[in-house]
Amino acid sequence: MSGTLQRLQESLNSAKESASQKFNDVTTTNENILDMWPNTYDTTKSSNRMTTDIGVKVQDTDHWLKVVSKDQIGPFLLEDQIGREKIHRFDHERIPERVVHARGTGAHGYFKLHEAIPELSSAGILNDTSRTTSIFVRFSTVLGSRGSADTVRDVRGFAIKFYTEEGNWDIVGNNIPVFFIQDAIKFPDVIHAGKPEPNTEVPQAQSAHNNFWDFQYLHPETTHMFMWAMSDRAIPRSFRMMQGFGVNTFTLINAKSERHFVKFVWTPELGVHSLVWDEALKLAGQDPDFHRKDLTEAIENCCYPKWKFGIQVVSEADQHKFDFDILDATKLWPEDLVPVRYIGELCLNRTVDEFFPETEQAAFCTSHVVPGIGFSDDPLLQGRNFSYFDTQISRLGINWEQLPINRPVCPVMNFNRDGAMNHHIHKGSVNYWPNRFEHVPHAKHTGETDAYREFTQSIAGIKERLNAPKFKEHFNQAQLFYNSLSPQEKMHVQSALAFELDHCDDPIVYKRMSERLCNIDLSLAQAIAKMVGADIPESVGRPNHGKRAPALSQAEFQSATLTIASRRIAMIIADGFDLGTFTAARTAFKAQGAMTFVIAPRRHMIYPANSKEGIMPDHHFEGMRSTMFDATFICPGAEAVLTLCENGRVVHWVRESFGHLKAIGALGDAVAFLQESVLLPGVDLAINRESSQVITSYGVVTGWKSDVGVLKSLKIEPSTMAFSSAFAYEISKHRCFERELDGLVKKIAF
Repeated sequence: MSGTLQRLQESLNSAKESASQKFNDVTTTNENILDMWPNTYDTTKSSNRMTTDIGVKVQDTDHWLKVVSKDQIGPFLLEDQIGREKIHRFDHERIPERVVHARGTGAHGYFKLHEAIPELSSAGILNDTSRTTSIFVRFSTVLGSRGSADTVRDVRGFAIKFYTEEGNWDIVGNNIPVFFIQDAIKFPDVIHAGKPEPNTEVPQAQSAHNNFWDFQYLHPETTHMFMWAMSDRAIPRSFRMMQGFGVNTFTLINAKSERHFVKFVWTPELGVHSLVWDEALKLAGQDPDFHRKDLTEAIENCCYPKWKFGIQVVSEADQHKFDFDILDATKLWPEDLVPVRYIGELCLNRTVDEFFPETEQAAFCTSHVVPGIGFSDDPLLQGRNFSYFDTQISRLGINWEQLPINRPVCPVMNFNRDGAMNHHIHKGSVNYWPNRFEHVPHAKHTGETDAYREFTQSIAGIKERLNAPKFKEHFNQAQLFYNSLSPQEKMHVQSALAFELDHCDDPIVYKRMSERLCNIDLSLAQAIAKMVGADIPESVGRPNHGKRAPALSQAEFQSATLTIASRRIAMIIADGFDLGTFTAARTAFKAQGAMTFVIAPRRHMIYPANSKEGIMPDHHFEGMRSTMFDATFICPGAEAVLTLCENGRVVHWVRESFGHLKAIGALGDAVAFLQESVLLPGVDLAINRESSQVITSYGVVTGWKSDVGVLKSLKIEPSTMAFSSAFAYEISKHRCFERELDGLVKKIAF
């Protein structure tokens, strides 16, 4: 067998083995893996030997060919084609980064339809419940450069590529359901205003500056969106814990050529959760890749992220029955008016093999739809359809859709030809239509239902640079969103606005924005004005209508079942720790899918009491911080606790974890560490050293009776007897917001 044929056969066998796997009880044959495999090279094979790009084997890539003598070296020789190739390839490794959404990460997975919708769409992917469709998802921030941090305050991109049997379908969404602008022509302006200011090139990946907020004031249509951007939605705990929205209004067309308007929604199985602001700020410096690593860690530990996939549908007859225009991207469709119908699920179950050819070269377009899905006259969508395709040409070249990560798994055949980096080789003597051989004829919609056909739409009007009348209203939904938030979320919005406008040093900016907030809520405007030094307003700009709507507060999106799966628990130990308690607790947490990390004074053997068998910690206190974990467990042991009491870093760790509203657990002697060294304000701790009672107070779970039997079985529920159950229950709540609402956080330095 020739080398080429042998490689093809090996590739096919490996691809089939990798592609046929069972994930979350769904057996899949991942067509995307099979398609990409001929372009996948395994560097781990022992038979590999280094070659040039044209396949010539190379014996030395550590020294440039040069003139040498016995005791000295001379100049490089230009004839060294191996050295030149290595340097040339390095010099041209980078492609232009995305203008927006430059910072991102991605993963592979599948889409599974649970409920067919033939009454709404003829799309195969939305009707065939037997399919399992390969997908690629890219998450991103918007404003920052490729090298910026993950945890900045920003909108998050949530783009999905479905490799369907009828072609690729892209939903290029965000984790916020609305956008700043109504018309795509303003897109350069809103992004220029948010990006670093042109004279100084600062700040990076932040909206806290004069230009951004100047734009927000001068364009009242941004009001709804900037309220979302100041909410907890803009600092997610994880990509796995945020909703996704298609943002724009698309259409569904059924086999009868009937059209409905649609918005796409996906909601995470783990619930919607966020960081707190101080934590996000610190993580940006301590671990700028926090979200990237979190996604990889979850998938590699088989905690596959899943989302319910839903649609909101409005019939053509009902298009104008609302007090907002359904084509306005600065407006959402309140779920009490247009309920979400969940019809499928997304699951991510495979990390990328190489970042650049998969994640960095992945390209998405809102114009990529399949038969049964179409566009509306949403003026933001109309411009995105042009812009996204155009920007991919700038980044990747005209043949970007031939790249393995972007190409469809269904057949591709047309007379598009040539261009830079074309990979297709076409046989035949004609490259046009019609031709005398009738090669590659058009697909007919009649009898071939998979052919794309535009909806037949009657249009009448005049050419004018205008939007429809309902587009002129900008504050109703900003009020609706703010009214619907939980008390802690309102506090966070207020703090975010105070932070952002404090970084604006032009008085006209923060004074005008304080006035703008009067159109949302007077008490909010007054609080912000007082904090940032603006004139304190005395009257409302526009009365607050007082209405609320469901599903706007992320507090409503908790996991359907209590879980600590994929939660990161720091287990604090020192020499002399109680090995029995440590082992039982760690076993119980892991049994529920949590990921435990041992943190100690050094990353070297730590020895339990009365034992010479040590444990190797995962990290030491100076290498990790509490910001990187969801909860902290302090292991008992008399000698260990004395060591912890004298370590200021550990004291700060626990206080910081308390300030960030995270669950804290301590047993036995470790309770004394909390009592005597950490000094948590307002928290009741276990005080009876002979009692087996477990005390839970403001998310702090303590007990003196550290019998291993208390820890053996873990059921996630409030408990006064089972420490592990009570602690897991506090972790499953994500954060203890009562600490914040009752003012305890302000009383502790962290």
